[in-house]
Amino acid sequence: MNLDPALRGFFAGSVTLGFLVAAVFFMKFWRRTRDPLFMTFAAAFTLLAANQAVPLVFDIPREDQAPVYLLRLAAFALIIWAILRKNLARR
Repeated sequence: MNLDPALRGFFAGSVTLGFLVAAVFFMKFWRRTRDPLFMTFAAAFTLLAANQAVPLVFDIPREDQAPVYLLRLAAFALIIWAILRKNLARR
């Protein structure tokens, strides 16, 4: 699907901003509780924001065929690791 570059930029920027807002939200809770889970989630959402912004900035037409896709993999791996660390620490 080929979108107008301006529209593509608008959508990528909107999603990037949403991820950054979520990262700031988790950092707010980390400052209050000092729970590493929240900082790990903030880092993961920052990686997801970069995953949206980098293809647009470097004019990568298909992100699924570029190494930038590894940012998304790293973000989801961080989320899984944080949840496992939190749940296994209780035992």
